[in-house]
Amino acid sequence: DLTGKTILSIAAGKSLAWLEEQFCAPLPFVRAMPNTPALVGEGCTGVCYGSRVTPEMKEKLSDFEGGYSTEEETKETIGGTYKSTGYVMDVLTGVSGCAPAWIFMLIEAMADGAVAEGMPRSQAYECAAQAVLGSAKLMLETGKHPGELKDMVCSPAGSTIQAVRVLEEKGFRGVVTDAVITAVEKSRSL
Repeated sequence: DLTGKTILSIAAGKSLAWLEEQFCAPLPFVRAMPNTPALVGEGCTGVCYGSRVTPEMKEKLSDFEGGYSTEEETKETIGGTYKSTGYVMDVLTGVSGCAPAWIFMLIEAMADGAVAEGMPRSQAYECAAQAVLGSAKLMLETGKHPGELKDMVCSPAGSTIQAVRVLEEKGFRGVVTDAVITAVEKSRSL
Protein backbone atom coordinates (compact mmCIF):
# COMPACT_ATOMS: atom_id res chain seq x y z
CA ASP A 1 0.00 0.00 0.00
CA LEU A 2 1.52 3.31 -1.11
CA THR A 3 -1.03 5.56 0.59
CA GLY A 4 0.70 8.59 2.07
CA LYS A 5 3.97 7.86 0.26
CA THR A 6 5.93 10.17 -2.03
CA ILE A 7 7.76 8.51 -4.92
CA LEU A 8 11.20 9.95 -5.68
CA SER A 9 12.79 8.88 -8.96
CA ILE A 10 16.39 9.40 -10.05
CA ALA A 11 15.85 7.50 -13.31
CA ALA A 12 17.22 9.55 -16.21
CA GLY A 13 14.81 10.18 -19.05
CA LYS A 14 11.67 9.01 -17.23
CA SER A 15 8.96 11.69 -16.99
CA LEU A 16 6.46 12.29 -14.22
CA ALA A 17 3.76 11.00 -16.57
CA TRP A 18 5.76 7.83 -17.15
CA LEU A 19 6.12 7.32 -13.39
CA GLU A 20 2.41 7.80 -12.83
CA GLU A 21 1.68 5.27 -15.58
CA GLN A 22 4.06 2.71 -14.05
CA PHE A 23 2.57 3.01 -10.58
CA CYS A 24 -1.03 3.15 -11.82
CA ALA A 25 -1.85 5.43 -8.91
CA PRO A 26 -2.34 9.16 -8.30
CA LEU A 27 0.68 9.59 -6.00
CA PRO A 28 2.97 12.54 -5.38
CA PHE A 29 5.94 12.01 -7.73
CA VAL A 30 9.29 13.80 -7.71
CA ARG A 31 11.99 13.57 -10.38
CA ALA A 32 15.50 14.30 -9.17
CA MET A 33 18.89 14.12 -10.81
CA PRO A 34 21.76 14.30 -8.33
CA ASN A 35 25.41 14.20 -9.31
CA THR A 36 28.43 12.47 -7.76
CA PRO A 37 29.81 15.55 -5.92
CA ALA A 38 26.89 14.89 -3.54
CA LEU A 39 29.20 12.25 -2.04
CA VAL A 40 31.18 15.11 -0.47
CA GLY A 41 28.26 17.47 0.20
CA GLU A 42 28.79 19.57 -2.94
CA GLY A 43 26.24 18.11 -5.32
CA CYS A 44 23.83 19.85 -7.64
CA THR A 45 20.46 18.13 -7.79
CA GLY A 46 17.93 19.03 -10.44
CA VAL A 47 14.40 18.43 -9.22
CA CYS A 48 10.85 18.80 -10.50
CA TYR A 49 7.69 18.08 -8.59
CA GLY A 50 4.47 16.47 -9.71
CA SER A 51 1.17 18.24 -9.15
CA ARG A 52 0.33 16.20 -6.06
CA VAL A 53 3.46 17.23 -4.15
CA THR A 54 2.54 19.61 -1.35
CA PRO A 55 4.67 22.55 -0.16
CA GLU A 56 5.37 20.55 3.02
CA MET A 57 6.68 17.62 0.97
CA LYS A 58 8.86 19.99 -1.06
CA GLU A 59 10.29 21.50 2.10
CA LYS A 60 11.05 18.08 3.58
CA LEU A 61 12.82 16.92 0.42
CA SER A 62 14.70 20.21 0.11
CA ASP A 63 15.89 19.91 3.72
CA PHE A 64 17.05 16.36 3.02
CA GLU A 65 18.89 17.37 -0.16
CA GLY A 66 20.48 20.33 1.59
CA GLY A 67 22.68 17.86 3.45
CA TYR A 68 24.48 16.85 0.29
CA SER A 69 23.52 19.16 -2.54
CA THR A 70 22.17 22.43 -3.80
CA GLU A 71 18.74 22.08 -5.34
CA GLU A 72 17.83 23.40 -8.77
CA GLU A 73 14.05 23.24 -8.96
CA THR A 74 12.57 23.45 -12.42
CA LYS A 75 9.40 22.73 -14.30
CA GLU A 76 9.58 19.43 -16.07
CA THR A 77 8.92 20.59 -19.63
CA ILE A 78 10.80 23.26 -21.52
CA GLY A 79 7.75 24.73 -23.24
CA GLY A 80 7.77 27.56 -25.75
CA THR A 81 11.09 26.67 -27.40
CA TYR A 82 12.00 24.79 -30.53
CA LYS A 83 12.48 21.71 -28.33
CA SER A 84 9.15 22.06 -26.56
CA THR A 85 8.72 18.29 -26.38
CA GLY A 86 11.87 17.95 -24.31
CA TYR A 87 12.30 17.93 -20.58
CA VAL A 88 14.41 20.36 -18.60
CA MET A 89 15.39 17.44 -16.39
CA ASP A 90 17.17 15.93 -19.38
CA VAL A 91 19.07 19.18 -19.80
CA LEU A 92 19.98 19.20 -16.09
CA THR A 93 21.27 15.65 -16.56
CA GLY A 94 23.47 16.83 -19.42
CA VAL A 95 24.86 19.92 -17.70
CA SER A 96 25.28 18.81 -14.09
CA GLY A 97 24.60 15.08 -13.85
CA CYS A 98 27.20 14.10 -16.45
CA ALA A 99 29.62 16.99 -16.02
CA PRO A 100 31.68 15.55 -13.16
CA ALA A 101 33.12 12.97 -15.59
CA TRP A 102 34.25 15.76 -17.92
CA ILE A 103 35.67 17.79 -15.05
CA PHE A 104 37.66 14.76 -13.92
CA MET A 105 38.95 14.38 -17.47
CA LEU A 106 39.93 18.08 -17.45
CA ILE A 107 41.76 17.66 -14.14
CA GLU A 108 43.53 14.58 -15.44
CA ALA A 109 44.56 16.35 -18.66
CA MET A 110 45.81 19.40 -16.73
CA ALA A 111 47.83 17.11 -14.48
CA ASP A 112 49.23 15.24 -17.49
CA GLY A 113 50.50 18.55 -18.86
CA ALA A 114 52.09 19.43 -15.53
CA VAL A 115 53.71 15.98 -15.28
CA ALA A 116 55.06 16.38 -18.83
CA GLU A 117 56.74 19.55 -17.61
CA GLY A 118 58.28 17.89 -14.54
CA MET A 119 55.76 18.14 -11.69
CA PRO A 120 55.14 15.02 -9.58
CA ARG A 121 51.73 13.48 -10.45
CA SER A 122 50.22 13.70 -6.96
CA GLN A 123 51.08 17.38 -6.75
CA ALA A 124 49.78 17.97 -10.28
CA TYR A 125 46.41 16.38 -9.41
CA GLU A 126 46.17 18.46 -6.24
CA CYS A 127 46.95 21.72 -8.03
CA ALA A 128 44.61 21.01 -10.94
CA ALA A 129 41.73 19.97 -8.67
CA GLN A 130 42.18 23.02 -6.44
CA ALA A 131 42.21 25.28 -9.51
CA VAL A 132 38.83 23.84 -10.60
CA LEU A 133 37.36 24.05 -7.09
CA GLY A 134 38.59 27.60 -6.52
CA SER A 135 37.46 28.80 -9.94
CA ALA A 136 33.96 27.42 -9.47
CA LYS A 137 33.72 28.94 -5.99
CA LEU A 138 34.93 32.32 -7.29
CA MET A 139 32.23 32.37 -9.96
CA LEU A 140 29.46 31.25 -7.61
CA GLU A 141 30.39 33.63 -4.80
CA THR A 142 31.06 36.72 -6.93
CA GLY A 143 28.20 36.19 -9.37
CA LYS A 144 30.49 37.38 -12.16
CA HIS A 145 30.10 36.07 -15.69
CA PRO A 146 32.63 33.32 -16.47
CA GLY A 147 33.92 35.35 -19.43
CA GLU A 148 34.66 38.30 -17.14
CA LEU A 149 36.53 36.04 -14.73
CA LYS A 150 38.50 34.50 -17.61
CA ASP A 151 39.45 37.97 -18.80
CA MET A 152 40.73 38.82 -15.31
CA VAL A 153 43.30 36.03 -15.65
CA CYS A 154 44.36 36.80 -19.23
CA SER A 155 47.17 39.37 -19.01
CA PRO A 156 48.22 41.04 -22.26
CA ALA A 157 50.76 38.82 -24.04
CA GLY A 158 50.73 36.47 -21.03
CA SER A 159 50.81 32.71 -20.70
CA THR A 160 47.09 32.38 -19.97
CA ILE A 161 45.88 34.14 -23.12
CA GLN A 162 48.27 32.03 -25.17
CA ALA A 163 46.81 28.86 -23.63
CA VAL A 164 43.27 30.19 -24.23
CA ARG A 165 44.22 30.76 -27.87
CA VAL A 166 45.30 27.11 -28.18
CA LEU A 167 42.09 25.88 -26.54
CA GLU A 168 40.02 27.99 -28.95
CA GLU A 169 42.01 26.72 -31.95
CA LYS A 170 41.38 23.12 -30.86
CA GLY A 171 37.64 23.72 -30.48
CA PHE A 172 37.44 23.47 -26.68
CA ARG A 173 34.12 25.31 -26.33
CA GLY A 174 32.50 23.52 -29.23
CA VAL A 175 33.53 20.09 -27.97
CA VAL A 176 32.18 20.81 -24.48
CA THR A 177 28.93 22.22 -25.90
CA ASP A 178 28.56 19.16 -28.14
CA ALA A 179 29.17 16.86 -25.16
CA VAL A 180 26.34 18.50 -23.19
CA ILE A 181 23.97 18.31 -26.18
CA THR A 182 24.87 14.64 -26.74
CA ALA A 183 24.22 13.82 -23.07
CA VAL A 184 20.85 15.61 -23.20
CA GLU A 185 19.86 13.76 -26.37
CA LYS A 186 20.81 10.42 -24.80
CA SER A 187 18.81 11.22 -21.67
CA ARG A 188 15.79 12.08 -23.83
CA SER A 189 16.08 8.74 -25.63
CA LEU A 190 16.03 6.62 -22.47
